[in-house]
Amino acid sequence: MNYVATYQIGQGCPSQIRKAEKTAPTVGRVRRMDATPEGHGRNQKGQATAAATVNAPNGFLRNRFLPKLEGRETVVSTKETAKMERDFYKSLSLLAGHYHIEPMEARQYGYPYNIALSLWDAKKQLKATLPCFCGLEIVREGKRHFLQCQERYGIGTNLYYIPVIPLFLLSRNRRGRHLANLLFSVCCYLWRIADIPYYRDENSYLSWQYEMMSEWVANDEQTDETVGYIQEIRQAEWVGDFMEQKIRNPKNLEHFEKRIGRFRASSTIEVLCHKVAREAYALYTQYPYTPYYRHAKPHGDYGEDEAYEVITIDRLVSFYANCEGWLNDSMIESLNCEFGEYGDMEEPALAKRFDGKPIESSSLDFENRLLNLIDDLIIVLRKT
Repeated sequence: MNYVATYQIGQGCPSQIRKAEKTAPTVGRVRRMDATPEGHGRNQKGQATAAATVNAPNGFLRNRFLPKLEGRETVVSTKETAKMERDFYKSLSLLAGHYHIEPMEARQYGYPYNIALSLWDAKKQLKATLPCFCGLEIVREGKRHFLQCQERYGIGTNLYYIPVIPLFLLSRNRRGRHLANLLFSVCCYLWRIADIPYYRDENSYLSWQYEMMSEWVANDEQTDETVGYIQEIRQAEWVGDFMEQKIRNPKNLEHFEKRIGRFRASSTIEVLCHKVAREAYALYTQYPYTPYYRHAKPHGDYGEDEAYEVITIDRLVSFYANCEGWLNDSMIESLNCEFGEYGDMEEPALAKRFDGKPIESSSLDFENRLLNLIDDLIIVLRKT
């Protein structure tokens, strides 16, 4: 896994603190990998549609073209292949009932093309109806064959870091207090119920990052910018402690529904804020005890001695100080360096086996909606 990184932590890292850029990088879009991971992602543009250069006959457009099976050849039916077909279609029936899709009838095409065609059609339908569909495969276990569906929310190059300083400034603005109160309820839900880490909590990953930045400033050569760096660090600490008391107040949840009902949007950003609040309240009532990390899994399987090679999801989702300034830029660059040393990352994921045993009833609906909600919340806080 390769990340955008100019410097490295540890050996080879520059000792001088980097100056802030004039334009801060986009929050939440930090790391970049060589290949785009499978799974759900936001704001992805599809392939551009191209118009035909000539008029085609209407009959041609009504035809349905089936996929070509590579290396297709005639296979003599045996007891083993017949059993595999029975296992496959029994499993396909279970999958179709679980995901509410309608399998195509392909048995008339004969083995193995009927299996390939049915699998192709099932994947196509799942991709169109399942937001976090990642893959579908035939699994062989002993003499049995069954389908296994993979669901994964692809975090990809995103960091879901929620800035609190913009919310603090908004709450100090008389005209923005009604908006701030609504966002306090949203953030209280994210912290208390969804269990999003807070950067001033000494057990959080970002707490160590901010402490490291403070030590770098203290130990680095003093320059004209050092005073400004210290002020940013002190502001992040003081505002973080103050906002911790404001956000964690349980009254934010008690008045959540009333604040949504009383809120009247008068601008585009307030409309988005109201949408974020309604979605947060819906998650609060529908998933009252659900943390954001419940289905977090890496792409590969690792032993205990290999766990350090995986970026855990608590490093990708968190409250933090601010989305602009020297401190933000330096910390994000530091994270790029560190994450570049890892080979895998945790993302919300499920694997459902359709082998006749009870089917996993969970879904990634909560994770899909929650991370999209955080994405919208970050946009609101950046624009207020």
